[in-house]
Amino acid sequence: MKKLLVIVPFAMSADNLLLRQQQLQGLQFGADIHFEYRSVKAGPVNYSSHHDFVLADASIFEAGCRAQSEGFSAVCIDTMSDSGVAALRSVLDIPVFGPGKVAMLTALMLGDKFSILTMASRWKPLYKKALDELGMHHKCASVRSIEIPPDNQGLLSGKEEAVFPLLEAAANKAIDEDGAEVLILGSTTMHQAHAYLQQRLRVPVINPGPLSYKMAEAALALGHSHSRVAYPRPMHERLDMLEAMLQAAQQSVAARS
Repeated sequence: MKKLLVIVPFAMSADNLLLRQQQLQGLQFGADIHFEYRSVKAGPVNYSSHHDFVLADASIFEAGCRAQSEGFSAVCIDTMSDSGVAALRSVLDIPVFGPGKVAMLTALMLGDKFSILTMASRWKPLYKKALDELGMHHKCASVRSIEIPPDNQGLLSGKEEAVFPLLEAAANKAIDEDGAEVLILGSTTMHQAHAYLQQRLRVPVINPGPLSYKMAEAALALGHSHSRVAYPRPMHERLDMLEAMLQAAQQSVAARS
């Protein structure tokens, strides 16, 4: 049995965690692969500033830093920011994937230029970071935002009639006006819109979360993992300190609420 850990970047209820698990619907995996979703202990309320990005890196790193010793075969990060991926790769030998870079690199196997559909312009720094690191700004035709406040707990549930047509309109502008040949959903919180959009648009629409799961499955099947040259081990691990910090943060949030 191969266990894949999916780390959700926000603390949330079991019911809201189920909405994240819906990303598995319609996907086929071998009978020996089992997914487990885990929320972070504490973290940012949203991803709208660099303040939030730092908290996300720490909280996701802590949630997965013991994954290998816990018996997991791979780790996937449930956010397009790829928060914590590099840090986790430094302490784990098992494959670690985030959907952000995976989606962008896959888009270039399906077309020459891609656009990103997003809920809010405040998410744009997340995409800029990935594009900077990949040196791929010239391949990104546009980032089109519908300026609807994102809901990282309830996702798009109950908002379909309002949100889906706006995403479709933004997608068509990206294709017709910006020259996009492939579209990427700008957040794993938008996964519920994927089927609707793919049925109505004439270019591929990448659903980043499920794509990262399939990438992890392929890596395991082929015996691949990240390069230890690119991601060297720390000289002095401080995982106990990290875990104590997040445990204290979790207790602090619980006391305030």
